[in-house]
Amino acid sequence: MQTVLKFLVALPAAVAGTALFALMLVTFTDVMLRSIFNAPIQAGADLTRLLMAVIVFSVLPLLSFRGGHISVDLLDGVFAKLKIIRVLNIIVSLACGAMLFWPAQRIWVLAERSRSYGDVMEYLNAPVHVLIWFISALTLLTALALTARGLILAIRPGLLDSDP
Repeated sequence: MQTVLKFLVALPAAVAGTALFALMLVTFTDVMLRSIFNAPIQAGADLTRLLMAVIVFSVLPLLSFRGGHISVDLLDGVFAKLKIIRVLNIIVSLACGAMLFWPAQRIWVLAERSRSYGDVMEYLNAPVHVLIWFISALTLLTALALTARGLILAIRPGLLDSDP
Protein backbone atom coordinates (compact mmCIF):
# COMPACT_ATOMS: atom_id res chain seq x y z
CA MET A 1 0.00 0.00 0.00
CA GLN A 2 2.85 2.38 0.83
CA THR A 3 4.38 1.80 -2.63
CA VAL A 4 1.08 2.58 -4.34
CA LEU A 5 0.70 5.76 -2.28
CA LYS A 6 4.24 6.89 -3.16
CA PHE A 7 3.50 6.23 -6.83
CA LEU A 8 0.26 8.22 -6.68
CA VAL A 9 2.12 11.12 -5.08
CA ALA A 10 4.98 11.01 -7.61
CA LEU A 11 2.77 10.58 -10.71
CA PRO A 12 1.34 14.14 -10.88
CA ALA A 13 4.79 15.65 -10.46
CA ALA A 14 6.16 13.39 -13.20
CA VAL A 15 3.29 14.33 -15.53
CA ALA A 16 3.80 18.04 -14.84
CA GLY A 17 7.57 17.75 -15.26
CA THR A 18 7.20 15.93 -18.56
CA ALA A 19 4.67 18.50 -19.78
CA LEU A 20 6.99 21.33 -18.73
CA PHE A 21 9.89 19.76 -20.61
CA ALA A 22 7.68 19.29 -23.68
CA LEU A 23 6.55 22.92 -23.43
CA MET A 24 10.17 24.02 -23.26
CA LEU A 25 11.01 21.98 -26.36
CA VAL A 26 7.99 23.29 -28.28
CA THR A 27 8.77 26.89 -27.35
CA PHE A 28 12.48 26.60 -28.18
CA THR A 29 11.80 24.86 -31.47
CA ASP A 30 9.08 27.34 -32.40
CA VAL A 31 11.35 30.32 -31.72
CA MET A 32 14.24 28.81 -33.65
CA LEU A 33 12.09 27.86 -36.64
CA ARG A 34 10.39 31.25 -36.60
CA SER A 35 13.67 33.17 -36.38
CA ILE A 36 15.82 31.14 -38.75
CA PHE A 37 13.39 29.82 -41.36
CA ASN A 38 10.38 32.10 -40.83
CA ALA A 39 8.37 28.89 -40.35
CA PRO A 40 6.79 28.67 -36.88
CA ILE A 41 5.17 25.53 -35.56
CA GLN A 42 1.57 25.87 -36.70
CA ALA A 43 0.17 23.97 -33.71
CA GLY A 44 2.39 25.84 -31.26
CA ALA A 45 -0.44 27.80 -29.66
CA ASP A 46 -2.59 24.68 -29.27
CA LEU A 47 0.30 22.74 -27.76
CA THR A 48 1.12 25.59 -25.38
CA ARG A 49 -2.48 25.80 -24.12
CA LEU A 50 -2.68 22.05 -23.70
CA LEU A 51 0.64 21.70 -21.92
CA MET A 52 0.01 24.68 -19.62
CA ALA A 53 -3.30 23.17 -18.49
CA VAL A 54 -1.59 19.84 -17.83
CA ILE A 55 1.23 21.50 -15.86
CA VAL A 56 -1.06 23.57 -13.65
CA PHE A 57 -3.90 21.16 -13.00
CA SER A 58 -1.94 17.92 -12.64
CA VAL A 59 -0.13 19.08 -9.50
CA LEU A 60 -2.91 21.23 -8.04
CA PRO A 61 -4.49 18.52 -5.82
CA LEU A 62 -1.16 17.42 -4.34
CA LEU A 63 0.06 20.96 -3.87
CA SER A 64 -3.21 21.89 -2.17
CA PHE A 65 -3.14 18.87 0.13
CA ARG A 66 0.40 19.67 1.20
CA GLY A 67 -0.47 23.33 1.78
CA GLY A 68 2.13 24.43 -0.73
CA HIS A 69 0.31 27.43 -2.12
CA ILE A 70 1.84 30.86 -2.08
CA SER A 71 0.29 32.93 0.67
CA VAL A 72 0.57 36.41 2.04
CA ASP A 73 1.49 36.25 5.70
CA LEU A 74 0.93 39.83 6.80
CA LEU A 75 -1.12 38.76 9.82
CA ASP A 76 0.68 35.51 10.72
CA GLY A 77 2.46 37.21 13.61
CA VAL A 78 -0.85 38.31 15.09
CA PHE A 79 -2.40 34.87 14.58
CA ALA A 80 0.66 33.21 16.15
CA LYS A 81 0.35 35.41 19.25
CA LEU A 82 -3.34 34.53 19.49
CA LYS A 83 -2.44 30.85 18.91
CA ILE A 84 -5.10 30.46 16.21
CA ILE A 85 -2.97 29.59 13.18
CA ARG A 86 -4.19 25.95 13.20
CA VAL A 87 -7.82 27.08 13.43
CA LEU A 88 -7.25 29.54 10.59
CA ASN A 89 -5.64 26.82 8.44
CA ILE A 90 -8.59 24.50 9.12
CA ILE A 91 -11.11 27.19 8.16
CA VAL A 92 -9.21 28.22 5.03
CA SER A 93 -8.72 24.63 3.84
CA LEU A 94 -12.35 23.67 4.40
CA ALA A 95 -13.68 26.91 2.89
CA CYS A 96 -11.46 26.66 -0.20
CA GLY A 97 -12.31 22.98 -0.59
CA ALA A 98 -16.03 23.73 -0.37
CA MET A 99 -15.74 26.62 -2.82
CA LEU A 100 -14.00 24.50 -5.46
CA PHE A 101 -16.87 22.03 -5.81
CA TRP A 102 -18.96 24.59 -7.71
CA PRO A 103 -16.27 25.47 -10.31
CA ALA A 104 -15.56 21.76 -10.83
CA GLN A 105 -19.24 21.19 -11.61
CA ARG A 106 -19.48 24.26 -13.87
CA ILE A 107 -16.33 23.28 -15.77
CA TRP A 108 -17.83 19.83 -16.34
CA VAL A 109 -20.97 21.48 -17.77
CA LEU A 110 -18.78 23.55 -20.11
CA ALA A 111 -16.94 20.39 -21.19
CA GLU A 112 -20.24 18.73 -22.03
CA ARG A 113 -21.31 21.81 -23.98
CA SER A 114 -18.02 21.76 -25.87
CA ARG A 115 -18.51 18.05 -26.61
CA SER A 116 -22.04 18.64 -27.89
CA TYR A 117 -20.79 21.42 -30.18
CA GLY A 118 -17.93 19.25 -31.45
CA ASP A 119 -15.29 21.86 -30.55
CA VAL A 120 -11.77 20.96 -31.60
CA MET A 121 -8.42 22.70 -31.28
CA GLU A 122 -7.58 24.88 -34.25
CA TYR A 123 -4.47 23.08 -35.51
CA LEU A 124 -4.30 19.81 -33.60
CA ASN A 125 -7.94 18.99 -34.35
CA ALA A 126 -8.09 17.36 -30.89
CA PRO A 127 -11.41 17.53 -29.05
CA VAL A 128 -11.40 20.37 -26.54
CA HIS A 129 -13.84 18.69 -24.16
CA VAL A 130 -11.27 16.05 -23.13
CA LEU A 131 -8.94 18.75 -21.82
CA ILE A 132 -11.85 20.48 -20.08
CA TRP A 133 -12.89 17.16 -18.49
CA PHE A 134 -9.30 16.83 -17.24
CA ILE A 135 -9.44 20.32 -15.72
CA SER A 136 -12.82 19.63 -14.12
CA ALA A 137 -11.74 16.27 -12.67
CA LEU A 138 -8.58 17.72 -11.16
CA THR A 139 -10.47 20.73 -9.80
CA LEU A 140 -12.79 18.26 -8.08
CA LEU A 141 -9.77 16.32 -6.80
CA THR A 142 -8.34 19.58 -5.48
CA ALA A 143 -11.61 20.32 -3.67
CA LEU A 144 -11.48 16.87 -2.10
CA ALA A 145 -7.80 17.29 -1.20
CA LEU A 146 -8.43 20.64 0.51
CA THR A 147 -11.43 19.25 2.37
CA ALA A 148 -9.38 16.25 3.50
CA ARG A 149 -6.56 18.58 4.56
CA GLY A 150 -8.97 20.67 6.64
CA LEU A 151 -10.46 17.59 8.30
CA ILE A 152 -7.04 16.09 9.02
CA LEU A 153 -5.86 19.39 10.48
CA ALA A 154 -8.95 19.42 12.71
CA ILE A 155 -8.85 15.78 13.80
CA ARG A 156 -5.23 14.62 13.64
CA PRO A 157 -2.82 17.34 12.49
CA GLY A 158 0.26 15.18 13.04
CA LEU A 159 -0.64 13.11 9.98
CA LEU A 160 0.28 16.00 7.68
CA ASP A 161 3.78 16.25 9.14
CA SER A 162 4.86 12.93 7.61
CA ASP A 163 5.39 12.72 3.86
CA PRO A 164 4.12 9.56 2.06
